[in-house]
Parts: sequence; structure tokens; C-alpha cells
Amino acid sequence: MLEIDNLKKTFDNGTEALNGVNLKVKKGEFLSILGPSGSGKTTLLRSINGLESIDNGKISFENEKINKDNLPEVQKKTGMIFQEFNLVNNLSAINNVLTGLLNSSSKFLSMFYLFTKEQKLEALKALETVGLLNKAYERVDELSGGQRQRIGIARAIIKRPKLLLADEPVASLDPKAANLIMSLLKKINKEFEITVICNLHQVELASKYSDRIVGLLEGEIMFDKTASNINKTAISEIYK
Repeated sequence: MLEIDNLKKTFDNGTEALNGVNLKVKKGEFLSILGPSGSGKTTLLRSINGLESIDNGKISFENEKINKDNLPEVQKKTGMIFQEFNLVNNLSAINNVLTGLLNSSSKFLSMFYLFTKEQKLEALKALETVGLLNKAYERVDELSGGQRQRIGIARAIIKRPKLLLADEPVASLDPKAANLIMSLLKKINKEFEITVICNLHQVELASKYSDRIVGLLEGEIMFDKTASNINKTAISEIYK
């Protein structure tokens, strides 16, 4: 489904974020990327959906190289979940979920949050999927961190993406909420057959919920193994 060849990215300050990353992700796979802060995990995900430009290399989605012409179509098929939720605090849960449709709706109607009845029903279904239908009309700044992240997931899945990118989705959550979010992502992965790429710090969560784990350090892949084959030696390569 996704193929990355020799991906390189250096920022203006000289920081080499990605140094020749090669990666293939199969349709329906749950892939976790482990690595310390500054390893290049976020840059990699942002490069896939076009939020970050690349210096060199190629990213192919469904056997087609991503370029400026087809990027909008790729973005329609890709959902993004952020570490800091990226919600609009003074909006209700349902309106935050509906913002996930802004790229696919009329720009004029989107400016005033004038969504169709069908779109609102889809938003309610997405909230039901994440277990927050009863919070649909509450402001998101009145919800807990775990609930806010579930709103973020609902926003990402409302457009029925083929690929879901989750950038440290549980970094700011307690262990109970973190497991709830990860089990929800796994449920979406299996029930909706959505491919998931998830950036994580927590080795135990990656081992528990992933099919495959990639270790990233200083912009380079240090290992690429099935979750069942991860051992302390592999982990020590990236967490020294």
C-alpha cells in the first residue's frame, strides 16, 4: 500500500531528520515506529501526508508516486491523529469531528460549518465508534485528555481513510487511557481494514498492539521486525 524509498530531509538549521529511510507497509497492517524524541518519527509521518516537504527520495501510495498533483487525493484517503489533539476548543465534539471533512466539502459551506444532514449522521457514527456519542454536543475543552484524543480519532476516521497516521497519540495520557486509545486504534484497524502507522515511545504498547515494529534513530531505521520478534537487544539499539 505504501512504499518509501531513500527518504531524506534536512531542516534549515542543519538538523538531519531523515537519512535514507526505506520502508514498505502492507494494506491492513498495524505498524508502530519506536524511537526517542528527535529520531525523525514525526517528520516521517508528516512527509507521508504532505505536511512536510522532502529533500530526496520517493513516497508511493497505492503504487503511485506522491507528487503535488495527486497529493490532495492522497490526503483525502489519509487520516491524521496528533499528539496534542489539534481540536478547536470552543467547538462541540460533533463540530470538531466534522472538520475532518473540510477538504472534501464545499469550501464556502465549510467556512460556516454548514454540513449536510448525511455528514452530521456520519459524524455521530464516528463518535459512536469511539464511544463518545453521549458527548456529541459538549465543548471539547470540557472533556478529559483521553476523551479529546478519541474525538481526534473520530475526526480522522469520518472520511473513511485507507491509511491512518497516529503521531504519539498517547504521549500525554495515563496508562489506562493510553491502553484505551491503542485498543481503539487496533479495533479500527481490524474492523474497518484501515492501515495504521503509529509513532510511539512505549515499547510495551507497541509490542501489545502492533503487527510489526520499526526502530528509528537519528533518521535511520535500526530494525524492522514483527512484534513477536522484538527483544531487548533490538530495543537497546534505539534507547541507549
